[in-house]
Amino acid sequence: MEYRFGGSATNQKTVLGQPSGLFVLFFTEMWERFSYYGMRALLVLFLITNVLGDAEKGYAPGWGWERADAVILYGWYIGLVYLTPIIGGLIADKFTGYRKAVIIGAVIMTVGHASMAFEVFADWFFYIGLVLLILGNGMFKPNISSMVGQLYKSQGEEKDAGYTIFYMGINAGAFLGILLCGYIGENIGWHYGFGLAGIFMFFGMLQFYFGQKIFGKIGLSAKAETDFIDERGIQAEEDLLENKPEEVPANVTRDRIIVISIFALFTTFFWWAFEQAGSSMTIFASDYTDRALTGDSALIFKIINTIITVVPLLVITYVLGMLFKQTFKKFALSNFWLGLSFAIIWGIVIWMLVREFQSDTTEVAASWFSVLNSLFIILFAPLFAKFWQSRFNPTGPIKFAMGLILVGIGFAALAYGSMDIPLGAKTASVSMIWLVLAFLLHTLGELCLSPVGLSYVSKLAPVRLVGLMFGIWFISNFLAGVIGGWTASFMDPILDEHGLSTFFLIFTLIPIGAGIIMVLISPIIKRMMHGIR
Repeated sequence: MEYRFGGSATNQKTVLGQPSGLFVLFFTEMWERFSYYGMRALLVLFLITNVLGDAEKGYAPGWGWERADAVILYGWYIGLVYLTPIIGGLIADKFTGYRKAVIIGAVIMTVGHASMAFEVFADWFFYIGLVLLILGNGMFKPNISSMVGQLYKSQGEEKDAGYTIFYMGINAGAFLGILLCGYIGENIGWHYGFGLAGIFMFFGMLQFYFGQKIFGKIGLSAKAETDFIDERGIQAEEDLLENKPEEVPANVTRDRIIVISIFALFTTFFWWAFEQAGSSMTIFASDYTDRALTGDSALIFKIINTIITVVPLLVITYVLGMLFKQTFKKFALSNFWLGLSFAIIWGIVIWMLVREFQSDTTEVAASWFSVLNSLFIILFAPLFAKFWQSRFNPTGPIKFAMGLILVGIGFAALAYGSMDIPLGAKTASVSMIWLVLAFLLHTLGELCLSPVGLSYVSKLAPVRLVGLMFGIWFISNFLAGVIGGWTASFMDPILDEHGLSTFFLIFTLIPIGAGIIMVLISPIIKRMMHGIR
């Protein structure tokens, strides 16, 4: 039989026109993002909640840290999460192969989440957990993405569609993780939220481990790949097409590397502002936003929350059923763990929704607002994809500029909403519409910039330097996280002296200024790209 895709014979069976193995990766990545974003939504809230808890907000006891210390730790965590994949990618390339790296990373992260769940017994469990999550992510994140590309023998629309579906898995995991871990962490206990994130990371690892033979020799180490015998009992042929790299003149190569460096610099400004979602914006949601709903407002929120929770979960469960149909006979154990995880998720979702409808009052969880990013991506990504394919498709530099300006305007909404908060106020009751609007604008900015950035790195970098250029790109994310946490630590001093509006105006003016500069230099950048679009 002629193999249309890379991997095993089972991988030739399709789900939504894509190889079945894509959805093994889809669900593995979904549970990893569930665990990552679920913990991320709780981190700052847990640290700043006082040691006696907060009866008014219903929070369990936290550590009572100063806000500045909490957001600095958050910034270092986010930054290092982007730095360790450089090392994890090198280890996979040289020693373990992608598949073992994914399993090793998933196991380390599972232990990390378990350790954080034990913070109730000793503080050091929390710190060990954070370190393990950073290290595990470094092994997991770059290598599962690499496997997606190797499922395809061509570089055409099929592969692009595959990455789009994979990206939806990322956002589905983020959505469910923030929603459920955030809700349980805030309403039941922080350690339960941390532990829930680890449970689904563990299930994702088991699903991948017992289903990995669907990939054939994809993701194996060099030695294991040499020894690989496929399902037909013969030495497997090369799965991927070899393309001879084009000869590019040294002056052209230099210009393109400069362009990558410029994009990396400007993307640092974007993520520096965007990652406030888990630090200063979470504090704003917790302490300065009116989240108490009553009467018709409470009922409307409960209905909307039910719809945005159940509908995506039904869609993903439908995809799960199609995967079962194609792979259960061959990979029953992998499918069992995947099915069990979904059964538990449905149980938690039903429990959460019933609990909310039975409650007389509705207090929107502070972590709930982070859900909006994933929700808006799911809603608007298809529209952006259509727009990029039209004759109105702007150039890469203009897309970068649009992303920067939109994230700045999002903070302008927060600055406007904060105008009446008194100097030095520790609490306030600002309408939640400003946070919703900010997340909408930030997500639209992300859709302009984030998918474009990685694409341009792969297109502009010379073949021999692709790894190095991606390393530089990840370093820009590392810097954005660390500097973003450091900047957020000035929230209270600026609030005391100048007001919260002034703090958010910093994140308004700098990205918009960077976006305007990008517009002005875009003709120069376009020339230096030498035909790359």
